[in-house]
Amino acid sequence: MPWHSYYGSILMNNNKNKHYFRKPRSEIVKDIFKWLAIAGMVYIAASSPYFTLNLIKEFKKQKKHKKRYKKQKIYNSFYNLQKQGYISIERMGHRVCVSLTEKGRKKLAWLQVDGLKIKKPKKWDKKWRIIIFDISQLKKIQRNAFRGKLEELNFRPLQKSVWIHPYDCRKEVKILREFFGLGKKEVRLIVAEDIENDSFFKKMFKLN
Repeated sequence: MPWHSYYGSILMNNNKNKHYFRKPRSEIVKDIFKWLAIAGMVYIAASSPYFTLNLIKEFKKQKKHKKRYKKQKIYNSFYNLQKQGYISIERMGHRVCVSLTEKGRKKLAWLQVDGLKIKKPKKWDKKWRIIIFDISQLKKIQRNAFRGKLEELNFRPLQKSVWIHPYDCRKEVKILREFFGLGKKEVRLIVAEDIENDSFFKKMFKLN
């Protein structure tokens, strides 16, 4: 089968996996998760009725980017995240502790995977990164989601369960392994200097 036909057939089969990585609709939700991930636990004075204002003030103080959120939107986001079980807001004496729950930490891990990007260097080092995976049928969900994420990161299928990328991606592969609970025997990363008849992929990745 010609390269372009084989490649096209694999991508068609994997388009259905994209739903595993739908983007979060709200940027403020991602910012709240990032804030709590960095801070760990946030302690705020519990004196009523100022707790809400103190929480909003503390959150806005930590944000160094240009995004500006309205106070009501911040309050609603914290309220909804607590209601959904992602964050815990507990009174401890004269203070209130705000932190991620176990469910929230799992969501954070998903957000970190969702935000993965492979950096494109100024110049290609002429090496191919090859991902070979052999994931059991018992882990069908992980296998399909992993394959879908490879496609999202712009990996391209070399053949069944073998995908390639031209740029360094060791860190990203390690994060994916940990997130999906996969071992090195299930997902292997190979760095190769030459792939026979790779002109098709060089053209695909727009490499010199």
